Amino acid sequence: MDEAEAVAANRANWDERADVHRRSEMYDVDAFLADPEDVSVVVRNDLSVLTPHLPETGIQRRSLLHLQCHIGTDTVSWARLGAVDVHGLDFSPNSLHHADRIARADGREITWVEGDARYASALIERQFDLVVTSAGTIIWLPDLVGWARSIHDLLAPGAVFMIRDDHPILGAMDFEPWQITDDYFGGTGRRTYTDSGSYTDNSAGQITQATVHEWRHDLGEIIGSLLTAGLRIEAVHELPYMDWRAFPDLVPCSQGWTLPPGAPRIPLNFAVVARRV
Repeated sequence: MDEAEAVAANRANWDERADVHRRSEMYDVDAFLADPEDVSVVVRNDLSVLTPHLPETGIQRRSLLHLQCHIGTDTVSWARLGAVDVHGLDFSPNSLHHADRIARADGREITWVEGDARYASALIERQFDLVVTSAGTIIWLPDLVGWARSIHDLLAPGAVFMIRDDHPILGAMDFEPWQITDDYFGGTGRRTYTDSGSYTDNSAGQITQATVHEWRHDLGEIIGSLLTAGLRIEAVHELPYMDWRAFPDLVPCSQGWTLPPGAPRIPLNFAVVARRV
């Protein structure tokens, strides 16, 4: 199977996941829509990373592009916080179908773009004050060169990019600490596996397009790709929390999930903030 076929298989998987996630308790879309003040946990955590790099007005009246936006609850959350001219991009048409319905139910005019994040700048003919991506995104991209170049080109001069995602050390542990079972470093080919469920509760057996492909990207590769694209790195964080319960040892915390007291302290998330100069 070549790269294009692997990406197509992932797209089919995420088209099915979109249906599963729309009706899941984890996303709880109906409750999200019932409370117009609600902002997703993912976006609250993203905003805590972004805020030191924004003016006093925060994201108010700032244009925003959300890469790999999935079913759009995070994208709508950014709009609820005051972002304008909000765009969301994803390679899954069914995800965008749900995203559009959720946004319209919230009274939001959001522009949805179908496409691969690596080629986003060829699909969107404008620039933004903010570009964001987070929570389980770049492992679905075979490489980061085009991704970083697109981010650079989509940022207006002086604008800010932020990624916050699962720490790559967890992938090396196959999300089952505490033993290294897979590569940490990127560039070692794709990891292929079969899973008929997703990360939402009670989803096992609901997905028929079950074979998926992931690509490892270590922190050096992530940061290096952004630097090579011409961005200035303003902050790098390794964080002790994550947005979802990736393995049973995690316990609830204000940001989502963290390791229990007494457990070895390892990073669960990372975040990078960069600026176009």
